[in-house]
Amino acid sequence: MTSLPMHRARWAFTDTATLTGRALAHWARRPGDLLVVLLFPVLLVLMFGYLFGGAMAVPDGADYREFLLPGMVAMTMLFGVETTYTAVATDTARGVTDRLRALPMARAAVVTGRALADLLHGAMALAVVLGCGVLIGWQPRRGPALAVAAVGLLLLLRFAMIWLGVYLALLLRRPEAVTALQTLVWPLGFASNTFVAPATMPDWLATIAAWNPLSATVGACRELFGNPGWDATSWPAQHSVALAVAWPLVLVAVFLPLAVRRWQRLSR
Repeated sequence: MTSLPMHRARWAFTDTATLTGRALAHWARRPGDLLVVLLFPVLLVLMFGYLFGGAMAVPDGADYREFLLPGMVAMTMLFGVETTYTAVATDTARGVTDRLRALPMARAAVVTGRALADLLHGAMALAVVLGCGVLIGWQPRRGPALAVAAVGLLLLLRFAMIWLGVYLALLLRRPEAVTALQTLVWPLGFASNTFVAPATMPDWLATIAAWNPLSATVGACRELFGNPGWDATSWPAQHSVALAVAWPLVLVAVFLPLAVRRWQRLSR
């Protein structure tokens, strides 16, 4: 006889898989929307790599596009918070979330299903941007094992952004508020080591950039991919791999419980 905990776990797994499939079905019915989201980072790579790359000086005369790619894939993971926010806020505003809550299903399946679907979305976006990088001359130079580790750090950042997006969507419940979210996310993306060295910034901004969670992931990916980076002596730069693990875990530890609690109190 199946124990109650095993039955509940199987129930939660089945419901999560069903709601993940729901999100995938939406993408299949609207492939144009999916393509726009996936190709936008490619546009940024081409724009910064070819339009602005000639004006950028990388240490030791290294190729700017090899320097750029780790930063652009990390920014793609960061900007994924907007995708998560829009999907969850739209369901909440249209009453879909309330209808799902009324069904006899595992209570956490809606948010976990969304998290799994958006993680798959992040993996697709990552593959597209890295594929674009290969086509323009980028490549990992420290072997497949470290390259896989870098991809893992990128997906960990995306996972953290998912829970931030879920929480903010359940808190605000308005799809149009994604514009306000962009005014916060985009400066966070650019106030990092993605395009320029923090040492070239004013001291207060350099400190923000050095401790920016995105900078940790970018620096770690450059190290693991074996791509050129800025010469940096700050503590965050020297411990970028450790911080690229720690920052997302801290964000998940904060926003996952907040998202679940907000989900449980939606009707209040």
